[in-house]
Amino acid sequence: MSQTNYIYGINGPVVTIKGKTELKMMEMVYVGENSLAGEVIKIDDEYTTIQVYEDTVGLHPGEKVISTGAPMSVTLGPGLLGNIYDGIQKPLTAIADEAGVFLTKGISTPSIDFEKKWRTTMLLKAGDTVQGGEILAECDETPIIKHRALVPTDCRGEVIFAADDGEYTVNDCIAKVKCTDGSVRELTLAQKWPIRTPRPAKERLPITKPLVTGQRIIDTMFPVAMGGAAAIPGGFGTGKTVTQHQLAKFSDADIIVYVGCGERGNEMTQALTEFSELTDPSTGRPLLERTILIANTSNMPVAAREASIYTGITLAEYYRDMGYNTALMADSTSRWAEALREISGRLEEMPADEGYPAYLPSRLSEFYERAGYFETFCGKKGSITLIGAVSPQGADFSEPVTQNTKRFTRCFWALDKSLAYARHYPAINWNDSYSEYISELTPWYEENVSPYFIKYRNEIASILAEESKLMEIVKLIGSEILPDDQKLTLEIARVIRIGFLQQNALHETDTYTPIIKHFRMMETILHLNEKSKEALARQIPVSAILATGLFDKVIKMKYDVPNDKPEVFDEYITEITNVMENL
Repeated sequence: MSQTNYIYGINGPVVTIKGKTELKMMEMVYVGENSLAGEVIKIDDEYTTIQVYEDTVGLHPGEKVISTGAPMSVTLGPGLLGNIYDGIQKPLTAIADEAGVFLTKGISTPSIDFEKKWRTTMLLKAGDTVQGGEILAECDETPIIKHRALVPTDCRGEVIFAADDGEYTVNDCIAKVKCTDGSVRELTLAQKWPIRTPRPAKERLPITKPLVTGQRIIDTMFPVAMGGAAAIPGGFGTGKTVTQHQLAKFSDADIIVYVGCGERGNEMTQALTEFSELTDPSTGRPLLERTILIANTSNMPVAAREASIYTGITLAEYYRDMGYNTALMADSTSRWAEALREISGRLEEMPADEGYPAYLPSRLSEFYERAGYFETFCGKKGSITLIGAVSPQGADFSEPVTQNTKRFTRCFWALDKSLAYARHYPAINWNDSYSEYISELTPWYEENVSPYFIKYRNEIASILAEESKLMEIVKLIGSEILPDDQKLTLEIARVIRIGFLQQNALHETDTYTPIIKHFRMMETILHLNEKSKEALARQIPVSAILATGLFDKVIKMKYDVPNDKPEVFDEYITEITNVMENL
């Protein structure tokens, strides 16, 4: 039964109740006459502290605080895909239809449509023994995603009633289970789950497969594993959001959850507009049919920004438990950390580095630890890949959020301001970035692409490292003094940088590159390097080698060779061989 308490003090999104209460830590409450959603975050003998997830303007002491008896939770069920939510799973599209384009405080709109009927196929029958996580029923959520309604994780027993196949709303009882404690539980297509509690899985499995994104510098040089975690740190204007958009559009994950956490309104508008118009390259269907968008812009309540990350990861875990590979893009975790800092300051907690709370590292680790490749209770395998953007002030990677994120992720794509200003995108610096997944993913590349893929990748990385050393000399004394073999290294590195690592997100062919084309491009560049070295050995000067025009032609192959015709690279290799031998 709900208990009524009264507001004593208000400090921004932080509300206090004086005296002892029966409220519990992390319990969800409704605050004030408008029933603003809030969460209990601190309890002591004198005060109970609540963070409110909505605007507290107009709230005053003496208003009621209503207990719900349950933690802050999200509704899970068919109808999530294609939806746009705020940080606490309020459906923005439905709210706009009901109350207009401006968010109304305290508005209560169901997260998913309770009236819509779903054509449901039952997978359990009376007499079956079930346990939490098994598939209860299936329905077509979108034309490309089959929704698998799951038995709640705390339910175990015998099915005593199972509905026939037919059309049901998310709240209709479609099964009854007599639990092991003797109670009878009614099951529906929907269920609730607390956002700060990770959903359990049967077993965490070793990582064996990359998340293929179609971005060459990522898939080839610094791959992230399916079920891994990656960070994209970068200063203002370096392309964090565009890079995450590319990953959301083209990665081979089944489900995309995109969290705009404290980003500028125009960026979220662009994301929402683009995603609604884009076609999924793998299915030919609208991209929104496998995407959930969570929009919490910088002018929305700061407490909801802190919750939005947990809302997103809980939705991703739900689809993982169905056996899907999900990818969550968090843009950006720095804004989330700033929300933690602001609330911590209002609670008068002792600050740590740069004013962030001392528990920032543990909160980051809790978030990134929810990534992984799992065997689920329904017998399928699913994964969550976490990709978090970081926005360090002044592009200073030594600040606390970036440094702590590096501790808990194994893939680091460092965006470089100088590359971005030179219009080199993605502006991922190949000298500062790294991926610790390469050794685990090598067998997959060798089996599914080529036994030479990693060998070629390492040769490309070696040439870029050599170029970095030579550029220090060039800055001091110029390039003319270098011997021809070192001049050749600089020219080949230029081909790699411009022709391979640089990728045009607005070009029809270059915006996405299949993994086999990555390999053939590397093969062609390294063949050019090998034949050029042979020409140098025959005393042919670098100037004559460059005069053949092959270097510029190889740079343009990313545009000229269609993605579905890798055999065209054979013509490039033949031409390189013939021209170099005839010099």
